Parts: sequence; C-alpha cells; structure tokens
Amino acid sequence: MSGRTVGILGLARSGRAAARLALARGERVFASDAGDSPELREAAETIRRQGGEAEVGGHSLERLAACDVLVVSPGIPPTAPVLNDARLAAVPMVSELEYAYRELAAPVIGVTGTNGKSTTTALTAHLLQAAEFDAPAAGNIGLALSEIALRPEPPDWVVVEASSFQLAGTDTFAPRVGVVTNLSPDHLDRYPGIAAYYADKARLFRNASASDVWVLNAEDDAVRALPGAAAGQRRWFRVNGPLAAGESGGYLAADGVLTLRDDGREDGLLHVGELRIAGRHNHANALAATLAAVAAGASRKAVSEGLRSFPGLEHRLERVTEQDGVLWINDSKATNVASTLVALESLTTPVVLLLGGRHKGESYAALLPLLRERARRVLAYGEAASRIESDLWPEVPVEVVAGGFADVIERAAGVARSGDVVLLSPACSSFDMFRDYEDRGRRFKRLVLARGEVRRG
Repeated sequence: MSGRTVGILGLARSGRAAARLALARGERVFASDAGDSPELREAAETIRRQGGEAEVGGHSLERLAACDVLVVSPGIPPTAPVLNDARLAAVPMVSELEYAYRELAAPVIGVTGTNGKSTTTALTAHLLQAAEFDAPAAGNIGLALSEIALRPEPPDWVVVEASSFQLAGTDTFAPRVGVVTNLSPDHLDRYPGIAAYYADKARLFRNASASDVWVLNAEDDAVRALPGAAAGQRRWFRVNGPLAAGESGGYLAADGVLTLRDDGREDGLLHVGELRIAGRHNHANALAATLAAVAAGASRKAVSEGLRSFPGLEHRLERVTEQDGVLWINDSKATNVASTLVALESLTTPVVLLLGGRHKGESYAALLPLLRERARRVLAYGEAASRIESDLWPEVPVEVVAGGFADVIERAAGVARSGDVVLLSPACSSFDMFRDYEDRGRRFKRLVLARGEVRRG
C-alpha cells in the first residue's frame, strides 16, 4: 500500500485519525475541508507537520481527483457538490470505518440501530473488559477506528458503533458479531426515504459468514427483516415477554430477571434493579450487550459483574443537578424523535422539555401523546423552533425562545416548579448552534451548574 495517495475529505475527528493512519502506513496524504475555523486550521497544520498536505476553506478538485482513494467524513452529506463532481467519479470513496477496518488486525463487534447504539457499544466493551479482554469501544461513539488500527499491538476485540453514514461507505467491513438495537425513521434530511436509511444499516450483513453471530431485537419487525437471508447465527432479545419457541438469546422475565437461553437451557443473570442504568430501553440494551459479550467469549459470571458496575453514558439521561426541587437532565444525545420518546417514557413527573436544533425531516407530532400527559411546557429553540411550534401547538403549551442557549436555560428555570424535571432531549441535530451533541450537552451542564453557583453565592 505504501506509495498510494489517500485523499481525506473532512478534518474532524475521524478525518484527522485517518490521516495519521495513512501517514503511519507510508502513504501520501492530501486532506481537504471546505470549512475554515481555528480548529480546522490547526488540524491541517498538524497533518503538514506529520508529512502530509492539507487545505481548508475549499476543495482542490484536481488534487482530489489524482488520489488513489478518498476517505469521506460521515459529516459530509451525499448531496455535497464535492462528492458529485464528475472529476471524482473514478476515485473510490470509503468511510473512515472501512479504511481503518482494512488495517485492523483485531476481530470486531459491530453495533448499529437507530437508538441505543452508544450505550450498547460502551456496555459491551465494559462487559468484555470485566471478563479481562482488551476490548476498546470505537467508531461513532467518539474514538475513531483508525486510532485502534494505529496501536502497535491489536486488542482482543474492538466494539464498533457504526452509524448509517459510516456503513454507507463500507465494502469489506465484516464484524464477527453484529448487533441491531432497533430501527425507526431518522436522518430524513439526508436520505430520500426510510428504505434508503435502512439499506445502509443492512450493510452490516454485507459480508456475513456462517460463523458470525447476529444479536437482533425480536420485538422490532424492521430489525427482524433487516438481515434477510444473511448467513450466521441469530440471537434474539426481548423485554416484553419470553423468547419464542426455538429462539436463542435473552429476555426480561416476568420477575425482572435478565435471562439467557441457549440450546434450551435458561440462566438468570441478575435482577434489573441491580443495574445502574434505568428504563426498559436500557434493559433491552443490557440484553443486547450481554449476548454480544457472551458470543465473544465472556463468562456469565463476568457479564453479571459488569452489568452491575456499568455507570451509563454522558449525555444519555444524565442527571446533572437538582436546584430548588427541580431536577435537570442532560439527554443531548437524543437527536431524533424516537430517542426523545424514550426519554419522556422514563419520566413520571411534569417536564419542561427543551426541544430544538437543526431539523432532520421528522414530524414532532409523535411526541404529542406523552407531552399531553407530562409537559409543563415545551421550550422550542434553534432552527427547528417554528416547525416544533407548528407540530405541537395548541395541543401542548409551546414557547419559542429566541436568543442564545443561555436564554433557553434561564427560561426553563423560570417555568419549572418544584418537583418538575427540566429535560434537554432535543430530537434534533446540534449543528445550528454547537459543534456536536457532546458540545451541546456540556454547554447545558455548564450553564445549569453555573446558575446554581450564582444562586448559592
């Protein structure tokens, strides 16, 4: 491979990691980003110091056309002019996930789905680590897979969260264990319809073999259909009743015990009350992660201990603080309507819901049944604010908050009463106001905690 020229489109986290991997493999690098910011300029300068070439503020299409392969950031939509320029038509394009996988010497557990991917990925890695495997989590969860491929010694397993955007650019990606958490409409701002979105998810099974294990949500018809006739063993999970006759996998028993079944033998692992992550959706995530870890060789004893110790994820129903009897919860990772529904279902007290950001093509009307019961008020903000108001008003109280994110927090504090929850669960992407959902969630926490400090002072 030495001597090839690798073009890197996008200098965010995955692009920077792919550039480092290419240079470490002796390949030439030409990195290009249409944006221009201090962070991007610093990334470009770092690549230059490492021996590559980089540009920001636009794309030199002739230079990109001369590359042997283009590694495309998942943040670049398929409709972007650079991806559709005729001069690049002959250049193979892959995702960073695919590029890194070709250089990876470790087996992979691939996790996809619409919601629950990050929790299931992190929990699977945690369970394998409890079983004393070297098993980092990578991919869409934050650590680029290229970073793992750069390690001098390969780990025992890599647990990879794979988004539809990443899977779209794969060709050889072949996880030995695959997980599909659930499926629902998402990213309709980038896909022509739900079928195209599901088709990219189905690329998880593109290179399936008979020895592979697929961990699938038995209660989701779209998930059941997704693998089609792909080779491999099915392991099913359910939280609303036992497994069907002949199914192997795991289920939530009527007494609240997470239970595994294999070849007709059933073993109870632990009661869900022992988990540190709450909610039926997390019971499903726990079952999926358990089945994946067991398929990778973890013992049931180690899995049980790991389930008890897993603390959950930042930005996923994360309790930030309580002020004047009001609980503030950061669920910034809820970037679609289905995820916000899960958050609302986990609460029983009145809610001040912070909803907004960049619209992704879904109607917010699906939130109405729960909001009628629980919403003290919906505070709509960002680019999607007017659409949120039109979808929800007058059936629930909606207020559009102009100004910055700090104004949203202050208005929430003014509306909430003792015993309420202020829930940041935006059902939108963050890119109108923030770098990503993590930036949004951390900004939320800083503003809320700073407000508390001021009040105590």
